[in-house]
Amino acid sequence: MIVKAKKRLGQHFLNNEYIAENIACAISTENAHVLEIGPGMGMLTQFLLKRNFSQFAVIELDEESLEYLDKNFPTLKVYSGDFLKFNLDDFYNGFKVITGNFPYNISSQILFKILDNKDTVIELVGMFQKEVAERVCAQPGNKQYGILSVLLQVYYDTEYLFTVSEHEFNPPPQVKSGVIRITRNFDKKINCDEQKFKLIVKTAFNYRRKTLRNALHSLNFSPEFINNTSLFSKRAEQLSIQDFEYLARNLC
Repeated sequence: MIVKAKKRLGQHFLNNEYIAENIACAISTENAHVLEIGPGMGMLTQFLLKRNFSQFAVIELDEESLEYLDKNFPTLKVYSGDFLKFNLDDFYNGFKVITGNFPYNISSQILFKILDNKDTVIELVGMFQKEVAERVCAQPGNKQYGILSVLLQVYYDTEYLFTVSEHEFNPPPQVKSGVIRITRNFDKKINCDEQKFKLIVKTAFNYRRKTLRNALHSLNFSPEFINNTSLFSKRAEQLSIQDFEYLARNLC
């Protein structure tokens, strides 16, 4: 039985076992409760099952893939459903997420879900569209630096591991892919109101071509603070996490 990739689900099946094994080896086994998203035909799963995880399970939405997994991996713990709707509170307290290929059409949604569950998801290893992978790991001054870069790096250490050619998939996507690892760093603390911080970051990057004086004009900063703060002459991509924290502490 071969599972047919479905365009509506954004499926592109990795067909290189060497790459799949490298992804599987990128996640640590120590006290690891691991959830694989979208295993498809188990290209990555076969290598993950060889790791000594404390617990291992997969979640799959596609009915055809579920049938394949049941036939070829009969002892595998499988959740049927959509990860974006999956209640992570029902899973292990402190677990790791991995995938050989996140659907590119929902990759940002997946990362924001991870962020919303930052105290539960302690590590993620996965393959994204290369542009998204670079954005997650981007630093200030880089054109890829954006909302995801800042919000994830507040709580996670991020690493870009390697690039994967579009020719390693069936069917091949029209873009290259990048494999990343993000690891929860509980020593990282946000030194301001979290909601104000998110508001400033999102507003600033929504108008990333403008200086902060213009991009943040709708927010309630005092005129004196604006006039005496050099950050307002910069654009969002030039600011560090600490700069955004400073602005949040001074938002009325």
